[in-house]
Amino acid sequence: MCAFLVVAEKLNGTLRDAAAAIANRDRGYVQDMALRQAGAGADFLDLNAGTAPANEPDDLAWLVETVQEVTDLPLCLDSANPKAIAAGLERAARPPLVNSVSGERSRLEGILSLLAGRAWGTIALLLDDSGIPSDVEGRLRVGRRLVEQTRAAGVSDEQLYVDPLAIAVSTRQDGALVAFETMRAFRREFPQVRFGIGLGNVSFGLPGRKVLNRVFLSQAMAAGLDLAIMDPLDPGVMSELLATEVILGRDRFCRRYTKAFKAGHIVG
Repeated sequence: MCAFLVVAEKLNGTLRDAAAAIANRDRGYVQDMALRQAGAGADFLDLNAGTAPANEPDDLAWLVETVQEVTDLPLCLDSANPKAIAAGLERAARPPLVNSVSGERSRLEGILSLLAGRAWGTIALLLDDSGIPSDVEGRLRVGRRLVEQTRAAGVSDEQLYVDPLAIAVSTRQDGALVAFETMRAFRREFPQVRFGIGLGNVSFGLPGRKVLNRVFLSQAMAAGLDLAIMDPLDPGVMSELLATEVILGRDRFCRRYTKAFKAGHIVG
């Protein structure tokens, strides 16, 4: 079983400090944050310019070039804008992860055609032009169409990370449970497909979000989660991840856990 993948979330233009750094072309901030997240154990660095559509291609290209000056950690290009994804792909030194496609026609037609042979993999959201299905079967219907389309575009099932879309439990009490059941059902049909999620979505609108995120992460990993877009600078959630890998038998001989413990990275 593959090790769990951490996609570091802090270089995202929807966050105030990152937005200011992108607007001001603050290379120091961007490069320092990239190195801090890489040093904390990230496997990918998520880059999301989060700017107006007309500016986003240039902004995402600048982020890619700026980050690659200081680290060769793989990138995750995060945008719903096909022009921004294309600009990022052109400048990426190695095939990145792309976040994301979905069942929405504009994303499928605009982004999917860019990926074959150019992306390490892609995250696919289980929603379409009608929105997010409320139940597991509705999400499976969207997912089946997505798998058909991604296969046709040359993206293998192993390169596909399906996002089951955990709705914030502050607005829907079973938001996490539906995501868990969706992963279990999807894997029964498509055993090679993997699963990825934005960790913080489930706790939106509630206090003590870090506690909720940690509990959700361990439960989601037990349900089959393979990747999370998350904060590697939070030692609590990273400790939870490493401990859960041990409990689920995903850390061979407990090597990742014991290495992190000896380095002082495991917190109680």
